[in-house]
Amino acid sequence: MSALSILVALAAATCGGFLIEAFLYRRRLHQIPIRIHVNGTRGKSSVTRLICAGLQAGGIRTCAKTTGTLARMIFSDGSEYPIFRPCRANVIEQKRVVRAAVNDSAQALVIECMALQPLLQSVCELKLVRSTIGVITNSRADHLDVMGPTRLDVAHALAGTTPVAGKLYTAEHRADCLDVMRAAAGDRGSEFEILSPFEVHRITPEVLAGFSYLEHAENIALALRVCETLGVDRDVAIEGMQAATPDPGAMRVFRYTEPGDDWYFVNAFAANDPESTHGIWDTAFDRFPRISRRIALMNCRADRPDRSKTMAESCACWRGVDHFVVTGSGTDAFIGPLLASGVSRERVACLGTDPAELVVREIAQWPSQRTVILGMGNIAKTGLELASFFERADASMTVEESHLTSQQTDVSSRTNTHFSLTKAA
Repeated sequence: MSALSILVALAAATCGGFLIEAFLYRRRLHQIPIRIHVNGTRGKSSVTRLICAGLQAGGIRTCAKTTGTLARMIFSDGSEYPIFRPCRANVIEQKRVVRAAVNDSAQALVIECMALQPLLQSVCELKLVRSTIGVITNSRADHLDVMGPTRLDVAHALAGTTPVAGKLYTAEHRADCLDVMRAAAGDRGSEFEILSPFEVHRITPEVLAGFSYLEHAENIALALRVCETLGVDRDVAIEGMQAATPDPGAMRVFRYTEPGDDWYFVNAFAANDPESTHGIWDTAFDRFPRISRRIALMNCRADRPDRSKTMAESCACWRGVDHFVVTGSGTDAFIGPLLASGVSRERVACLGTDPAELVVREIAQWPSQRTVILGMGNIAKTGLELASFFERADASMTVEESHLTSQQTDVSSRTNTHFSLTKAA
């Protein structure tokens, strides 16, 4: 047999193997009748967990996979395990998730989109998930280096996860982004449904107070719409959501006491776009009026220079920032634009990759009586260490009432956060 014949035979065998694998995967995928693909700029992990919890409470055997702060596989009994990654994150891991859900006899799978590249987002939907329901939480100016350069380009990228002949839900409200999503739904033959302000307003303070962390009313309302569409009673779904384990990056407020100084640490690392973070800063400013020192703590990542730059340009104009503390890697991408925007060098402290305890020790040296620290940017490494440090230190405090609403009337409106802290009984 000639060398050419051998090559042709090998190529044919390889192609045949790929076709058989694709057929078997497609058959496995269709063993899960309800497949929900969650995408968006902010809130993907939260909405994925909320939908999963709501469906489980309604008696639907549901698995979920979040990318979020720490990738997790959630099984139908509520248990969850970290996703093992031998190297970097790869979208092919979604196939392992599908296999695990089938082995768990799942009736529904809620899966968070893990792709950033616009083409990969579409490939994930059309080849790996093939959802019956698509969810796009919102479309904001983040990851512009990959999905940009504009917010509308981000909307085009996110629309790549629109299902074929299914339903697409969104809590986005900007007309230009909605036009992009509407066109994508029409192109793929899916119904397009927009969350109404009324549905968000129905998420009352009493509902929000039932969560152990600060959750967005829009996220809850969007998850409820999906659950109710699948036949789950609203009150049953809410009860399940309130009992669910939050994502490690969920926004919470912790109290920490230094000699002569009370600190309030707002974990807003997950809200890493300028619009969301600015709204949280404004709300924290209003809710803690008798504060002598306000610190914006930016945790940078060397592989997110665009995010660092846009955050610096935004927070340089925030009201009442006394100090900027910069941690993580690639800090120059934040400090440079911050100083160029007019912030004096004396207000900026760069602590790099110092451990959380050293960061706290450095801040504690500055004189104050009451301090608010807003952690923002990225949860990775130092961010997660700081969040864990303040959570451990908060043993004597509980979040008694916490809720976050987002009643936005125009593009420039901000998210409103309400919370109170009291000593545990």
